[in-house]
Amino acid sequence: MSKFTRAAQTSQSLSLAAMEEASRMGRREADIDHMFLALVISDQSAGRVLREIGIDLDAARLAVEEQHEAQLASLGIDASFPAPGRIVFQETDGYQWSKRASDLIARSGGKEREGDAAAVLRELVIEPSGLILDILQRLGTTPAEVMGRLDHADATLPEATPRRPQEKGRVSGTTEAFVPASVDQVWEFRTDPSRVPDWEVSVGSIDATDESARPGMLWQGRAPQARPDGKPLKIKPQFHRRTIELVKAEQPAHVVWQFTYPDATHRGPTLTTFDLASTAGGTQVTITTSWARSTGWRRIVGLPMRPLLKFVIWIGLFQTGSAISRAFR
Repeated sequence: MSKFTRAAQTSQSLSLAAMEEASRMGRREADIDHMFLALVISDQSAGRVLREIGIDLDAARLAVEEQHEAQLASLGIDASFPAPGRIVFQETDGYQWSKRASDLIARSGGKEREGDAAAVLRELVIEPSGLILDILQRLGTTPAEVMGRLDHADATLPEATPRRPQEKGRVSGTTEAFVPASVDQVWEFRTDPSRVPDWEVSVGSIDATDESARPGMLWQGRAPQARPDGKPLKIKPQFHRRTIELVKAEQPAHVVWQFTYPDATHRGPTLTTFDLASTAGGTQVTITTSWARSTGWRRIVGLPMRPLLKFVIWIGLFQTGSAISRAFR
């Protein structure tokens, strides 16, 4: 992966998570404290380092809240911030980074820097305002310990998660996501057909019942009528319906769902595979999506579009991983 691609993907993932955290407090500007919370749930080495120190999302959120209240008290203001609510980022708009947060992300991708989450965390812990220093102290650690752990992580890179071999004649993509919940909790979420609309953007509703899901069972789904923010969606008639099948459910670590468009016969089925592994502070989820490669003239016409296709696959996987994480936050 090129430095540019890594930096772009890191910026995208941190921006989404940070702005989701800001939305819990009714704010439209994500600052460095929200960036810190986003790093805690990052699937990259920066997130693993923070969680191995013992910093989970609940502890980090509490430390951030306490630090802001302490800052008010130091100014002689006897007040508290409103209680946080649920994440409403997808239902609202107008979000942006603060100036110091956007500058920090830019520095993390500068000369001799990798632009990944570890580079962002290195910049964050030495940020001159002292906000992150104070938050780390509340969490029982220091910038020096974080830096040392990052250095060790860089020197002892973990073994890559085994990827399932790509089937011949299929297009596929894989990504990883960290979920702040146990493997058992994520397993229940992943195998519950009623929760499919929570992570599959092409499904707005499903005719799920209370019956326990088993491999081979089928459900009918409908395309969403509107975006989460309420804006209507225009869906072609042949894509209104989706047939949804639970293909495999090998507890506790392997789930496969299949999606087909019964009214679009030229579109083959799409498989979405989830492999779960316990990790510090939660669950690492490996997500793979695949479908049959086009043949004949469709394949020839599509050759120049392959770079765009890779980006589209990554966006879809990123949205799925983010949705699973969001369900537990």
